[in-house]
Amino acid sequence: MATPAKTIAFIGLGVMGYRMAVNLRSKIDSSYKIVICDISKDAISKYQSQMKGKGEIDVVENGFEAAQAADMVITMLPDSPAVKAVYLDPKTGIIAGAVKAMSSGSKKKILMECGTIEVATILEVSKAVEEAEFKLPTGMRLTFIDSPVSGGPMGAEAGSLCLMVGSTRKEVFPEIKAVLSHMGRSDNIFLCGDVGAGTAFKVINNYISAVVSLASSEALNIGDKMGLDLKLLTDVINSSGGQTWITSNSNPVPGIHPNAPASRNYEGGFRIELCKKVLQMGTDLAEMVGARHILDKPTMEAFEEASADPRYAGKDARVVYKWLNESVKKPGGGWQ
Repeated sequence: MATPAKTIAFIGLGVMGYRMAVNLRSKIDSSYKIVICDISKDAISKYQSQMKGKGEIDVVENGFEAAQAADMVITMLPDSPAVKAVYLDPKTGIIAGAVKAMSSGSKKKILMECGTIEVATILEVSKAVEEAEFKLPTGMRLTFIDSPVSGGPMGAEAGSLCLMVGSTRKEVFPEIKAVLSHMGRSDNIFLCGDVGAGTAFKVINNYISAVVSLASSEALNIGDKMGLDLKLLTDVINSSGGQTWITSNSNPVPGIHPNAPASRNYEGGFRIELCKKVLQMGTDLAEMVGARHILDKPTMEAFEEASADPRYAGKDARVVYKWLNESVKKPGGGWQ
């Protein structure tokens, strides 16, 4: 039976988390036990079935139990309320479970949130972890890390995610990287700075991605309206100054990249509602640090208008290309 030192808990089997947990169990040595936790019983059953024969798997009910079973707890949670509930609840939370485990034998615990969560929430949880560690016996190490990911569902499926780590304890990075390398490419795992830096890196990256998604969609829509060969236009763009990750890897035009969400009716990607959320996080971060910001406003307006239309709601964010392409100019001005 695996010890807590040879056990990793994974909480949050959503669109991204499920794929990450699959790669973790599939690639890590079978001597490790993976403990899973999610509010969806269907997701748990599916995971158990898919991972049968890959190594030991246990199921726990909450973060408290997860932190007692494993010396490393990875969470992939959807938003700040979920993070606060899973980490901070005095009865079912991860921190409470870690403290109890460490008061009766465990010497260290590493807690890591991989979702894209507001910086303020990450810092709040980090402070709670520091306060909990302060009350533990000397020599105990309770460490909280933020490590948001980039690459979307396709990257999570392929195990090629980029992970941006924020850790005040730099000495734990090699251990963290060894585990994260099962879910992302080793050369795409970065130590960005102290706790909160990983999230700041991710928010800034997402700010660019959201703006570029709209800019690329607008440009390719112009090409379509001119009757240009959009595959050839994309090839030229990708050989020129307009090249971006969007045009090269997740083109908004259906058929350009067969595996991109655009070629699957914009399903299975980074939903437009989530793109709005992370763009707002970029705006909030800019406000927090006093940085001037301009392009977020028109981009947000475009995403809000597109997501309000049932034809585009719930789709991958690059559906803004379809929204632009299908827009009709009104006789008196404006678009519909």
